[in-house]
Amino acid sequence: MSPETKAVFDHLDGIQQRAFDLLRDLPARRELIESYFSVDPSTHVVDGNWYDVDAGGVKAEWVIADNAKPDHRLMYIHGGSWISGSPKGYRGLTSRISRATGCAVLSVDYRLAPEHQFPAGLHDCCDAFEWMLGNGPEGVAAAKQTVICGDSAGGNLALSAVLRLQDLGVPAPNAVVSISPAVDFTASSPSIKTRADRDPIIHPAIFEALQKLYLPSGQDIRDPYLSPLFGDLSQFPPLLLQVGDAEVLLDESARMAEKAKLQGCDVSLEVWDEMPHVFQGFAPFLPEANRAIESIGNFVTTKLALT
Repeated sequence: MSPETKAVFDHLDGIQQRAFDLLRDLPARRELIESYFSVDPSTHVVDGNWYDVDAGGVKAEWVIADNAKPDHRLMYIHGGSWISGSPKGYRGLTSRISRATGCAVLSVDYRLAPEHQFPAGLHDCCDAFEWMLGNGPEGVAAAKQTVICGDSAGGNLALSAVLRLQDLGVPAPNAVVSISPAVDFTASSPSIKTRADRDPIIHPAIFEALQKLYLPSGQDIRDPYLSPLFGDLSQFPPLLLQVGDAEVLLDESARMAEKAKLQGCDVSLEVWDEMPHVFQGFAPFLPEANRAIESIGNFVTTKLALT
């Protein structure tokens, strides 16, 4: 394990111990999660410009690297277990994704549970994407190319949003990137147990607690809008899944990739050795994070060039 990787693991281990204890103190937990990527000051340096925007009634911000094309637009959905996280805490990562992909990034500040349970956040993401189709960083203008990207809970919402947008008849994005997503609320993936001793940030015990916070009473946990693994992926856009092999969610990505491939989806799965949950946010400090973001950029630019 490299010194940088060890520093990230030690940082996340410290957050995990406090984050689980703070599930009953959500304001404090949300403040803690804002420091998720704070292993080094460089991770929060913004490589571009940003400003707030009302995305059709949904709070959001544009994050734009100087090489981004205003008609190439990527909606980013942050992680945080559906109960925390914000565009502000992700600004360093979204700016690097903007540069790597050449897209203007719309980072969505969707409503969080438990104040707003499922499907409120999902609806916000879909509404923001519809708005983005006709509105860019320079004002009202049609998008030429679109992408949806998200991590963790946001990776879940990215996949679910595509399924819902397709059901609504909204034009699908040209590509989708899902980083360390949760895709199965039955929590039946083997790695939830087999990787529990390696994952520095997610303890399996948190899943039951999160269900109580995020889901309304009586919710079917196999609903594809909640657990996209159970959705119809036959018309899904080109999909990139990135996951670390030190994650309890490792098999979530593997199972999603397997099903997508079986149903005819153009899907790529990248498993990164020794990497923890959403390691991409530790760029530029962590070398693997830099390479993963570069891979996202290559995937997106390749797929956009084909459409």
